[in-house]
Amino acid sequence: MDRIISIEIFGQHYKIRVKGEEDEQYISHLTSYVDQKMNEVAVKSGSSDVAKIAVLAALNIVDELFLSHREKDQLSEAIGRLETELESLEDQLHKNEHTSSESEKVSS
Repeated sequence: MDRIISIEIFGQHYKIRVKGEEDEQYISHLTSYVDQKMNEVAVKSGSSDVAKIAVLAALNIVDELFLSHREKDQLSEAIGRLETELESLEDQLHKNEHTSSESEKVSS
């Protein structure tokens, strides 16, 4: 069931439709983040042009998103390398255990 909630970003009030499963607290968190970014841009740029501030804030947020994706990809690659190394070490351990047990059979 959809609901309409009111949000405020950079002094402007908006009504947005929220789908039933979306958490209102999560929407509030997103709203606060966008508001914070717009206020940061306004202070840094010294501009009062709301459209310009909104576009610059959007670019900053997308930059953060792309950097997070890059970090996630790098972490996934590192995990993949570690998994491959772990599999190699497990194979080597099994081979060593097999060789060791064969040596024990021969010596007894």
